[in-house]
Amino acid sequence: MQQQYDSVEIYRVKRLLNELSNVTGRGTELISLYIPPKRPPYDVINQLKDEYGTASNIKSDQTRTHVQDALVHIMQKLKLYKQFPDNGLIVFCGYVPSPENPVNEELIYYEIVPPKPVPTYLYRCDDHFHLDILKSMLKEEDLIGVISIDLSEAGFGIIEGDRVEVIEVITSGVGSKHRQGGQSARRFERIRENEINDFFHRVAEHAKEIFIDTYKIKRLIISGPGMAKEDFFKGDYLDYRLKQATIGLVDTGYAGEEGIRETLERGEELIEGVRLIEEKKIIDRFLAEVSKKDGLVVYGLQPSLQALKEGNADTVIISEDINTVRLEAACKNCGYTVEKFVNSPDVYKEKAEVSQQACPVCGKSLWNVTIQDVVDYVSDLANQVGAKVEVVSSKSEAGVMFKNFGGIAVMLRYQRK
Repeated sequence: MQQQYDSVEIYRVKRLLNELSNVTGRGTELISLYIPPKRPPYDVINQLKDEYGTASNIKSDQTRTHVQDALVHIMQKLKLYKQFPDNGLIVFCGYVPSPENPVNEELIYYEIVPPKPVPTYLYRCDDHFHLDILKSMLKEEDLIGVISIDLSEAGFGIIEGDRVEVIEVITSGVGSKHRQGGQSARRFERIRENEINDFFHRVAEHAKEIFIDTYKIKRLIISGPGMAKEDFFKGDYLDYRLKQATIGLVDTGYAGEEGIRETLERGEELIEGVRLIEEKKIIDRFLAEVSKKDGLVVYGLQPSLQALKEGNADTVIISEDINTVRLEAACKNCGYTVEKFVNSPDVYKEKAEVSQQACPVCGKSLWNVTIQDVVDYVSDLANQVGAKVEVVSSKSEAGVMFKNFGGIAVMLRYQRK
């Protein structure tokens, strides 16, 4: 059975991908290991032993030592498995420059159970980590295409997971209806019909190029105001594969780019289960509570943390790019602790400053400083009180709106007194 990834786990993997994509080794000493499900651990360990022997031929003393150290570390970790998880395992390990002092190097080890089965065994030792396979495993497979059309324009969009992308908008060139009577009116009407026919053929050709040749969608929605969408769909225009993939026609007030975005609201039933729609419902619920005088919601970092610590949290909503970390410093001499929340890029500067300060209780400067991403911290608090955590994208319109409230909110279980 495949592991069901929630939004927090997806966030963690994306965060790791972002971190590792910026890492470069000082030699070919960064190990990427992809292990498919049902691969026996002893088989993988034996292959790594062979790689350890091969690494003895590396000329550079430092690179040789680093590669062999990393291989030993990986083998020690894999020996803990009687069998690998159902989706397999992905490992990244190697010596990288320390984020606090790039002159120094430190051994890092990351172990990931992916959201889908690992497709193939891969061992690579390089000056960078091989991330493409993991990135592809995070992509939404069930792409949905949208054509939003009227007689003035047509927009083509893609709904993928937590985002919607407008690919192209084309204009029709169709003239307005002619109001004069007699033969002149009939002639202009025939010209207009030909223009509409030509436009529909152009739309169909663009749809084939975008939705079949480029994005390979699984489902298609056709939307727009008036009868143009029905005439286009019923006519002999669309490629038969796109016609078969069409799951519904949606009435909207606009076509083109605005029509694509409106389709998300009007066509929710057709695209139920897509992460973008789920996030919109979550944020809509938040906005509805915010608008009430005594709404069951608080927002902003400190009010949200307070609600969690009080146990008065039903659902935590947090933006994926809140870019905040929790820094906790504990005095080694007396146990006094201090907590700070800082922007992610400033964390090591803040850590250095805290480490140099004197403890206000004992006067010593002996600190044990720990750093934790705020999403992980919030998730830990939520688990303690049985609250759900939803990490939402900031790429959608709803996500941008939510970020204006501080990027974090808590839906309360009961009204505070």
